[in-house]
Amino acid sequence: MKSIKVLLLAGMLAVSGAVLAHGDEDHSTPSGPVKKEQKDWGIAGEAKAAKRTVAVRMTDNMRFTPDRIQVKQGETVRFSFKNDGKLMHEFVLGTKKELDEHAALMMKFPNMEHDEPYMAHVAPGKTGEIVWTFNRPGDFDFACLIAGHYEAGMVGKVKVVAASGARQGTAR
Repeated sequence: MKSIKVLLLAGMLAVSGAVLAHGDEDHSTPSGPVKKEQKDWGIAGEAKAAKRTVAVRMTDNMRFTPDRIQVKQGETVRFSFKNDGKLMHEFVLGTKKELDEHAALMMKFPNMEHDEPYMAHVAPGKTGEIVWTFNRPGDFDFACLIAGHYEAGMVGKVKVVAASGARQGTAR
């Protein structure tokens, strides 16, 4: 019964347009207005507010470089992605719990994708970017949630230092 409900939900999402096929499409450039929704790890930022760019490389050895990033609370960061591999990769910001849940769903439905402002899908040899405002302190995660990539260790951490004790953030 539970699997029927999951399949029904997937079918409804597909019909509603909320689930799109991953395929080889490059979804690194937003196609419409950015959805500003507060998340535990921040909110979509305005490009003009970004004072720093963090360049992130994605590779087929299932790693991000850098895989540890530190920012100040309130900082808006432009993440610039370069996929140096031959496989599609993605960058998804979130909490460990949310990434775990999304990764499990991706294993069940490997062709699904969500187009959210905290994620970028980057085709082989291409580039992409997101702009994010880290308005809450804490330790957050990022990952490639394409089936098998997360499980292979394509993950990283973002440390958001509280504004009161913030020092100059650096990518490391």
